Amino acid sequence: MLRALRTAASGMTAQQLYIDIVAHNLANVNTTGFKKSSVDFEDLLYQTIRPAGPGEGGTQVPSALQVGHGTKLVASPKVFSQGDTEATGNPLDLQIEGDGLFQVQLGDGTTGYTRDGSLRIDGEGRLVTASGLPLMPEITIPEESGSLLVTSDGRVYAREAGEDTPTELGQLLLARFINPSGLESVGGNLLRLGASSGDPIIGAPGELGIGSLQQGALERSNVNVVEEMIKMIVAQRAFEINSKAVQTAEDLLSMINNLKR
Repeated sequence: MLRALRTAASGMTAQQLYIDIVAHNLANVNTTGFKKSSVDFEDLLYQTIRPAGPGEGGTQVPSALQVGHGTKLVASPKVFSQGDTEATGNPLDLQIEGDGLFQVQLGDGTTGYTRDGSLRIDGEGRLVTASGLPLMPEITIPEESGSLLVTSDGRVYAREAGEDTPTELGQLLLARFINPSGLESVGGNLLRLGASSGDPIIGAPGELGIGSLQQGALERSNVNVVEEMIKMIVAQRAFEINSKAVQTAEDLLSMINNLKR
């Protein structure tokens, strides 16, 4: 009975973490460029009470008698599927169509990565994220510039007042990873290199398997509210049935304790 208590408790713990992850996905349903997390479960160690093979009296036992010890959550990889497109008409809004991440310089000097293309211009004329982190490579917009144009391959042009021909200011380079799920989430729509992400593959949009850019649009979160609600209901029912198993095991123990009375 103690085994049943531990097994059911492991199921409750796993489902609680599952609900935490689903709740985080739902909380970020309106976060630009947000990538939802999935969950990977794994069963725990098994106790072999009777092995398969030779048995008593020369018989052959066809299958072993094993009892498992529950489950655990082993990973919550991000799903990098494309989110829906939201047309904004803002020339500073950029969407990555396909694989790739914007590169930004973090406060500690290291490089961060994001799918959030809602850009701004800071006091120094640099293209920065909504939280003020400059894009890498750095693109500076002259004060006298008028309209801004970003091509699908990341080239940034600005037309100065009185000029017919736009001036090229630089090119945005994106990064992709062989295992983007290995990147470490640090909050603020940012990712960092992880131990299993691999080194970044940096190139212009449209090259090296990197997606293209679309100006005047943003990528919405890839969270599907209906799917997440179904997951939450399933996790809730699993939590309830595991709690019922705990109660049943406790009732059986109580019956055993009362045998001598």
